[in-house]
Amino acid sequence: MTILSESLAHQIGGFATPFDKTDQSGAAPREGHSYVVGDKSVELRHITIPQLLAETVARHGPRDAVVLAKEGKTLSYYDLDREVDALASGLLALGLGKGDRLGIWSPNRLEWVLTQFATARIGIILVNINPAYRLAELDYALNKAGCKALILAERFKSSDYLAMVRALAPELDTCAKGRLISAKLPHLKIVIAMGDIPGVGVFAFTEIQRLGGPAQQLRLDGITAGLNPDDPINIQFTSGTTGAPKGATLTHFNIVNNGRFVTGRINFTETDRLCIPVPLYHCFGMVMGTLGCVSKGAAMVFPGEAFDAHDTLSAVASARCTAIYGVPTMFVAMLEQAKATHYDLSSLRTGIMAGALCPIEVMRGVIEVMNMKQVTICYGMTETSPVSFQSFVDDPIEKRVTTVGRIHPHVEVKVIDENGAIVPVGTSGELCTRGYSVMYGYWDNSEKTAEAIDPNGWMRTGDLAELDDQGFCSIVGRLKDMIIRGGENIYPREVEDFLFRHPSVMEVQVFGIPHAKLGEEVCAWIVPKPGKQLRDDSIREFCSGQIAHFKIPGRIRIVDELPMTVTGKPQKFIMRDWMIENS
Repeated sequence: MTILSESLAHQIGGFATPFDKTDQSGAAPREGHSYVVGDKSVELRHITIPQLLAETVARHGPRDAVVLAKEGKTLSYYDLDREVDALASGLLALGLGKGDRLGIWSPNRLEWVLTQFATARIGIILVNINPAYRLAELDYALNKAGCKALILAERFKSSDYLAMVRALAPELDTCAKGRLISAKLPHLKIVIAMGDIPGVGVFAFTEIQRLGGPAQQLRLDGITAGLNPDDPINIQFTSGTTGAPKGATLTHFNIVNNGRFVTGRINFTETDRLCIPVPLYHCFGMVMGTLGCVSKGAAMVFPGEAFDAHDTLSAVASARCTAIYGVPTMFVAMLEQAKATHYDLSSLRTGIMAGALCPIEVMRGVIEVMNMKQVTICYGMTETSPVSFQSFVDDPIEKRVTTVGRIHPHVEVKVIDENGAIVPVGTSGELCTRGYSVMYGYWDNSEKTAEAIDPNGWMRTGDLAELDDQGFCSIVGRLKDMIIRGGENIYPREVEDFLFRHPSVMEVQVFGIPHAKLGEEVCAWIVPKPGKQLRDDSIREFCSGQIAHFKIPGRIRIVDELPMTVTGKPQKFIMRDWMIENS
């Protein structure tokens, strides 16, 4: 594991009162330079996730904690606390403990939330696995993180998760539960499925909830007391420009405080009820959503396993939600649905849009049709826990659609040129951030960690940004050639490296072009090997079941050669322009 003590500005700690107040400072740049520091009037809290939950249970125990709209089920904070402890005790009974890695592969379910807090209760590092992952990606994630245990849904949409795990580890069909010895997944010993009868070699989730006894229950508080807020507690895989995803590793301190500040800026209290249609495997769901709600004693409302506009608006109406999270494409779908069918959205007040810039007509619709007059915009990245910039609830609408808001509390940001010098206000450059929110490091990848975080603790985002004289930040481009498709970050190199595995592919370039609904669409130009024939459908068939559906190129062009510079570098801008002109 990569330890970057010099890059962790985590020792600034301090304790705040349990009742947080939102920051009021906009933090303008200093002396005309593109450098800003967030407000520090609300102190950082040097506590762990289970400490945060325990405080909230003590203050708001009878209040709603989790609402499952489709199932008609509600858990109070007292209920959530009991179920978390039951699961944590069961994990202890399995022999799992602090520092072990446990993967979770599931859409949004109650079991996901319980697993998040149960693993944190005893110091198990939770490894988020994208529900859209297929065999090659699952194999990589489990082995890279060294997962000892895996909790998974039996299936979701077209994915049969159990079948895929059994394909990677056929030894499950003959082993005792909890005693897997797999050639392909050597670290994995325990598989737990969210079903009553998962089959040979696999525990049922409900079985684990009943497995812990008095001995394990009595150990819980002592284990929690021995946890350090600076311990790593979560690994989230981000697509990498070098091909393989990198495991951004976050601490209790990182994500407890980011969840606090995100919900602080939208003025959350224990009376708020947040609709969470965004996936829990992203920071958007599990940090800004669940931890943000727990930090205030607010209710987490889940409309379903995955986003559906009708289900989301129905949940808002039935649960009287005061806020919704989503990416702009989700809000576009909800606006269309709201115009077609009447929903009582009068309870809504605020929410967050993130993942891409919001068109002004969408923002106006969200404010007028959905009653979200205090909706805000966020910007960040997994490696910064995630939010660095967020608009205020009363910022002008123009600022909420053309910028990503102003600096977050306790975060330090600079915009630099290619020589590392801070640029003047109004000049674009690479955005760098430093502070409590910067990740622990990339799991088992010291080289990439050192590339991302310099010895002084500055995280290079790879995004091109501009700051104005009021401190508002605009993201104007990307140094890393990332595609954002429907809120999903896709790095072309990762897709290219996979396509190179095709026996008939000689050269390939992947890039994005604008798409009216998704924001961007994945495109590929492919040169076949001499004497080989390729078709669009054969490429997609090769990808199907191996990489996530959103990474599979929607537009493919088979060519004899790629446009190159005189030095032999592919000219993606020529390919992109051609695809746009011929789309």
